[in-house]
Amino acid sequence: MKLSDFKFNLPAELIAEHPTENRDESRLMIVHRSTGEIEHKSFKDILEYFDDGDVMIVNNTKVFPARLYGTKEKTGAKIEVFLLRELNREARLWDVLVDPARKIRIGNKLYFGEDDNLVAEVIDNTTSRGRTLRFLFDGTYDEFKKTVETLGETPLPKLIRRPVEPEDKERYQTVFAKREGAVAAPTAGMHFSRELIKRLELKGINFAEITLHAGLGNFRSVDVEDLSKHKMDSEQFIIDEKTATFVNAAKEKRRRICAVGTTTMRALESSVSIYGQLKPYEGWTNKFIYPPYDFSVANTMISNFHLPQSTLMMMVSAFTGFDLLMKVYKVAVKEKYKFFTYGDALLII
Repeated sequence: MKLSDFKFNLPAELIAEHPTENRDESRLMIVHRSTGEIEHKSFKDILEYFDDGDVMIVNNTKVFPARLYGTKEKTGAKIEVFLLRELNREARLWDVLVDPARKIRIGNKLYFGEDDNLVAEVIDNTTSRGRTLRFLFDGTYDEFKKTVETLGETPLPKLIRRPVEPEDKERYQTVFAKREGAVAAPTAGMHFSRELIKRLELKGINFAEITLHAGLGNFRSVDVEDLSKHKMDSEQFIIDEKTATFVNAAKEKRRRICAVGTTTMRALESSVSIYGQLKPYEGWTNKFIYPPYDFSVANTMISNFHLPQSTLMMMVSAFTGFDLLMKVYKVAVKEKYKFFTYGDALLII
């Protein structure tokens, strides 16, 4: 398939700027793959579509406050630093993006905080925008992390144009979040409230967890028409023995297995045996899923409504069927569903 196949007109006003007041009260569209039927519900109505013994697999990654604002030594020029991943804990080395990149050279020092209480030195240029920073910090690692968390800002995607607000610290995070390492939230999971989870569990639905630390590659545009030539950024993921055993048992019983979000689906499809069994794994994946693709683990999926020509839309298209998803997105625009990070949800069954 080609990049241009995934183009559609998305009015700017349909990109959600804020989350719904309550997590489980976003709108929910249900699409039945076998019939093409489309239903319109509230997210809390998801209870109606799952039964005792079904499994929902969620991503328990935790977003950290990855965006820092600082100044460059001598000139005082304002610099934005986006922390991508920790390279070396003891040496305080981080892989980062800087903006504007043209002003930063190896050896430059950057200062953060009103009292310049956090200092970093540029030690390497990795790409045109990427850098490696060494933070010069005398305290313990816990003190260093606390300082970064105090100075850092919730890394909302740039497409959300409003300033970051206090509620974003909690809402740009799922209630499953426990393993820190993501700079982008697994947005499909953000629709679950603790109350809804309890109601699902009382009905006999089981939750299994994986970890995939979502990176900025989720927002990177595809710039090749031939999708087979696109390279995904690598992301770290973990599937433990408990989850693999649990999911495989449900698969044998032909239960409904729901991947909550594209990050969960990517992790599942990155660690499958030739017999379609989920395997425990800890490592990295740069798997790019686009049509046509045969999925091995999940037979149901929850997703947000994604941007035109995004890799996330392409994965959902592979699961739903290209023609059906294009119909779904056309209906979503017509019915004014909200798209992107804080947008509404889609259940594909």
